[in-house]
Amino acid sequence: MSGWHIFAIWLEAFFTLALFSFLYKDNPVYRLAEHIFAGLTAGYQVGLIWETVILQKLWDPMFQYTAWMPSVSFVDRLKLWGALFLSGSWWLFVPGILGLLMFARFFPKYSWLSRVSLACVMGVTGGVFLTTQLHGLVLPQMKATMLSLTAEGGFGHLMLALIVVVGVVSTLIYFYFSHPHTGVLGVTAKVGIWFIMISFGAHFGYTVMGRVSLLIGRMQFLIDDWILGSIWPIIHRIFS
Repeated sequence: MSGWHIFAIWLEAFFTLALFSFLYKDNPVYRLAEHIFAGLTAGYQVGLIWETVILQKLWDPMFQYTAWMPSVSFVDRLKLWGALFLSGSWWLFVPGILGLLMFARFFPKYSWLSRVSLACVMGVTGGVFLTTQLHGLVLPQMKATMLSLTAEGGFGHLMLALIVVVGVVSTLIYFYFSHPHTGVLGVTAKVGIWFIMISFGAHFGYTVMGRVSLLIGRMQFLIDDWILGSIWPIIHRIFS
């Protein structure tokens, strides 16, 4: 094991224990690790966006024909710009300009220009999100709800279909606020509450399970890599 590898293990163990120190109370060591983690995350996101969005999606498609180079003659430059226009990459100037307008917020006199970019981002994101949610969640959920109530699949299939239908209908009725939840409507809404609570509990359990798996991974690193792989060899050399 090289010295750099040992140093990396100790550094990773330090930050892991620093974050775990919050279980005792808030302290400067925890805040140091928290700020370093936030800074690394922000830096990684900036680098990722620069490489995958600005360069690959904007710069390279717009300037792939090198029409901007001074060494190119005027006639050849016109040909290159024509090829750029025919390729359809010219329209990327529009999102490029809108992206630059985002920085107008740093100048109070021209900060209103950033609202144009924000409005475009919100509108496009809302339209794309609505379409993806409709085709990715709503329609597949409706299709999965329309189960056959016949006994062709056996008694288990029949009971599952009934539970799905009752759960969907009662949950939708719970969110129906145009009429007071009294009588049969109120009873059905209470059944919908039970289904909603079961769904929330399942999602929360799944989230906790994911966090516990991360905790297990950190504990395995501390025991296997740090204690047994780094500390124990040092102790063995000292006392052997």
